[in-house]
Amino acid sequence: MRKDILNAIIQMEEVKDLVNKSEIARRFGCSYNTVTKYMSSSPKQSNARNYTSKLDNFKGIIIDKVDNYGANGRGIYNFIKERGYTGSYGTVVKFIKEYKQEEQKKATIRFETSPGLQAQVDWKEDFRIVNKNGEVFVINIFLMILGFSRYKYIELTLDKTQDTLFECILHACNSFGGVPHEVLFDNMATVVDRTASTYRSVVINSKFSQFAKDVGFSVHTCRPYRPQTKGKVECVAKLMDRLKVYNEEFETIEELDKIVNNLMQEINSEDINMIEKPVDRLKEEQKYLLSIPALEVVSPYFAKNKGYKVSKESMITYKKHKYSVPIRFIGEYLTVKENGDSLNIYYNTDLIVTHKISDKYLNYKKEHAKEILKSDALKSKTEKEIDEFIEKNLSNMDMLLE
Repeated sequence: MRKDILNAIIQMEEVKDLVNKSEIARRFGCSYNTVTKYMSSSPKQSNARNYTSKLDNFKGIIIDKVDNYGANGRGIYNFIKERGYTGSYGTVVKFIKEYKQEEQKKATIRFETSPGLQAQVDWKEDFRIVNKNGEVFVINIFLMILGFSRYKYIELTLDKTQDTLFECILHACNSFGGVPHEVLFDNMATVVDRTASTYRSVVINSKFSQFAKDVGFSVHTCRPYRPQTKGKVECVAKLMDRLKVYNEEFETIEELDKIVNNLMQEINSEDINMIEKPVDRLKEEQKYLLSIPALEVVSPYFAKNKGYKVSKESMITYKKHKYSVPIRFIGEYLTVKENGDSLNIYYNTDLIVTHKISDKYLNYKKEHAKEILKSDALKSKTEKEIDEFIEKNLSNMDMLLE
């Protein structure tokens, strides 16, 4: 008997004795009749209810309106009152509040799963950290955590593009030694097609949907009021707290990357509730993970094959370092090619700039810096004033390559 299905039924029953059989069948890939059979094994079923409430006949309607449409208490109360409800408004509000609270607690049900069944993904966005030279690094932390073992894959990124998400997920699966059957996401723009989605029906971005199909996992998203698991949230918070102590303790992005990787190893080697380590539980979970797809299937999803998008700061990110390009290429995709200690950057087949490969985080050509400042922050200044600003600020901060 699958414990994950039975646990789902038991925890749903704790929410005012309501079980959504169709939802459970969809979530766990089984039939409606199978869920009914499992319900007969639920301890809750042996305890007949000995009370009734005026709300009983309307609970299904309320949950439908809350889950699928985001309706509020007053609107729902008026709706069911027109359909025969004779109880109070306060009773409706209390039920909705308790239901949402239980759903938030029940988010952990997805992590009390069978081995290999599920993973969750999250980003910690725009985390600011300062190196020994006073340079501010704005980074993102990608997290993917397996439900059974609690094994975490953590990666430092400089952007949150879909290409980067593809790469991080593939890196995570390689780290796990396989692919989970399903992955749960927040409603992030790189996963969800927000123009086509409604509160009731979330539409997955077509490109991401194809990626998931090629890799082998199914995509699930969270409802707006239903956070992802406490364990995942606590993991991100724990990592951020540990990262803070490294302010002014590193010089390069490579050093910071190593710090993040070491922290990942530490977290995965710590006991879960003083019982087991994620790194040990992973060995059991790996037996149930899907096989990693062949390289030729996933290689088209790596950004290096498709180009590097120019940011609003008129820079591309290459190997976790940023290099400037002319502002007319903002929003475009460029390709790169290393040539010895030089980095050639192309638009289509045209070479637009050559940088020296650097270990600096930010790398500006003087003419690009001037162009950027002239178009924005210093647009009211003279050419001479802009030149003086560049020499005084960017040169002192060691951001100019030449």
